[in-house]
Formats: sequence, structure tokens, C-alpha cells
Amino acid sequence: MKLSVKVDYACRVLAQLARSYGSDQLAHIEDLAKSEAVPANYLVQILSELRNGGLILSKRGKQGGYALAREPESVTLYDIVSLIEGDVLELSESGEGHSGSQVDAIWREVRENLERDCRSRTLDQMVKRESEEMYYI
Repeated sequence: MKLSVKVDYACRVLAQLARSYGSDQLAHIEDLAKSEAVPANYLVQILSELRNGGLILSKRGKQGGYALAREPESVTLYDIVSLIEGDVLELSESGEGHSGSQVDAIWREVRENLERDCRSRTLDQMVKRESEEMYYI
């Protein structure tokens, strides 16, 4: 299994938007791209998908930008992954061959566990507040 770059970028940008949730500030593409090291041209596509999926809001114009549509505590990793990729773990479930049904059953269990874990992880858990950062001398 491999986490797509698109999901990684989406999580990082949403975490950045979560930092300013509740304020009147809107984030600009250039700032998001720079702070999260995401190519700006690719970020436009990701933000469009997140907006169409209802995870973010956007406002056009000079004073425009992006903001989370919901509280960070209510946005799960499952919401993000399923919006960007579809199923968290897509299975073929052919059931063929002598071991097919048992193998399928195990993969279904893995998918259920993965989905449960993804539903228990929220966007606020992905945000490291500046006050939580540790500095060592």
C-alpha cells in the first residue's frame, strides 16, 4: 500500500487551514504552497477537489482565499482520503481458487480496521500548535 502524494498534500494543507480555523483570515494559495512545500499549480487542483467535497470554503477576489468549512475536530482522515482517493482500501474480492475466500476475508478485516483507524483520526490531531513545539539548546 502506498499513500499518494495528493493525499499527503491535502492533509498538510488542511492542517495548515486548521491552524487559522475560527479566525476571519483566509489563506492564499501562495502562502499555503510555501508553508507546506506543495507546488502551487498542483495545489490549485487539490483545493478545488476539497472545495467540491465540502471540506473547505473559498472566496474569490483580492480579499479572497481559503478556509476550513468545518471544525478541525469533525474532519477525519477518512473524509480526506475517501474524497481524494475513493475507498481507503479497494479490494477485488475475487474469491477464486482454493484460498480465495479466506484471503478475501482477511483483506476485508484489514480494510475495516484501516477505515476505523482513519475515522478516529481528526484534522486537529494533525496540527502542531506553535506552543507545543519543543526547542532544545
